[in-house]
Amino acid sequence: QVQLVESGGGWVQPGGSLRLSCVASDYTFSTYVMSWVRRVPAKGLEWISSIQPTNGRTDSANSVKGRFTIFRDHAKNTLYLDMTMLKPDDTGVYYCTKGWGYTGWVPPDPLGQGTQVTVSS
Repeated sequence: QVQLVESGGGWVQPGGSLRLSCVASDYTFSTYVMSWVRRVPAKGLEWISSIQPTNGRTDSANSVKGRFTIFRDHAKNTLYLDMTMLKPDDTGVYYCTKGWGYTGWVPPDPLGQGTQVTVSS
């Protein structure tokens, strides 16, 4: 079972940017569809974005389209999420996980520790 470790969160002012990373424990990462989800106060778990392993096809929730970019580096066994134009509503704990997500999706695998993102002035 591949282990996933998220990092890169922190505090940022509205309009700012952050890059999140998710490092996988082994090379099988390159075969998995991967997603980012977040747990937002008062909203629960929310799917953000997904990426295919080979053709790089992506999809994102409407709430982050045009602001967040998901990408991956197989040589580094790492998944990324570039977040720009951050808003207070983006505050939450961000997790990476296996699978292709969609609005309302509940990831099948247990989530890791995640990384906290706080957007406030």
